[in-house]
Amino acid sequence: MLNIALLQIKPEGSLRGNLEKGREFCRRAAELGADIALFPEMWSCGYTIPQDPEELRGLAVERDGDFVNAFGELAGELGMAVGVTYLEAFEPLPRNSLTLFDRHGKRVLHYAKVHTCDFGDERRLTPGEDFRVCTLDTAQGPVRVGAMICFDREFPESARILMLRGAELILVPNACPMEINRLSQLRGRAYENMLAIATCNYPASVPDCNGHSSCFDGVAYLPGMTGSRDTCLLEAGEDEGIFMAKPDLDMLRAYRAREVHGNAFRRPEVYGDIVKREIREPFIRAERREERFT
Repeated sequence: MLNIALLQIKPEGSLRGNLEKGREFCRRAAELGADIALFPEMWSCGYTIPQDPEELRGLAVERDGDFVNAFGELAGELGMAVGVTYLEAFEPLPRNSLTLFDRHGKRVLHYAKVHTCDFGDERRLTPGEDFRVCTLDTAQGPVRVGAMICFDREFPESARILMLRGAELILVPNACPMEINRLSQLRGRAYENMLAIATCNYPASVPDCNGHSSCFDGVAYLPGMTGSRDTCLLEAGEDEGIFMAKPDLDMLRAYRAREVHGNAFRRPEVYGDIVKREIREPFIRAERREERFT
């Protein structure tokens, strides 16, 4: 079993406070036997996005700066991978990012949110441009890991490309209400790609959040079992805390070797319309057409 600690915790209102609280909860996670600790979205600033560009830049931290590197040092000290999230200093405007350090303190994955919420405050952020997968060395053995962030969940392509690049586990920092439909999206992404998805949200004490961090392992059928099984390994409540998810990687890998989802029977030669920018209908909001396709 891989032990994933979802740090469903409330920010402290300052970079220093978030650093200290984040380190404290990482230590608690390590004491619980975690192989990976994951933060909610943009932990460095508690998902605060100022409207003023200069104020926004002033809130951002460097990818190789003290805040992020502190968690790399802590990962090596604790022998536990840490997925730390932050508002990343970037030009022309900051990005919504995650850095994953392995249990030796080595930086193995950096991801900037591709699907920024351009209908809201995130329109002020610079979106990322790619989905990446790394091999994470854990005490349970190597695991192929990718990341999505919150709204990325809304696009099947996000998880699909991570699966095609070898991901067995997707880490998902989050900052929004996790209700039945969003949870169903995560369940669906795990099922259709035959991989585990672990999502860490802020607790209900944070505005516009409600906890319900979760983990789905994607294993819907087992040999000798009548019907399907519930792929939900964990759904937390609303309160602050550390919630442990334990996907069985051996079971997942055996499942992927025999089942029909994921990449087993895809026909990419007929999927061309997905990436044709000139296709505008149906369901493209009128005010987005020119912005999106010109």
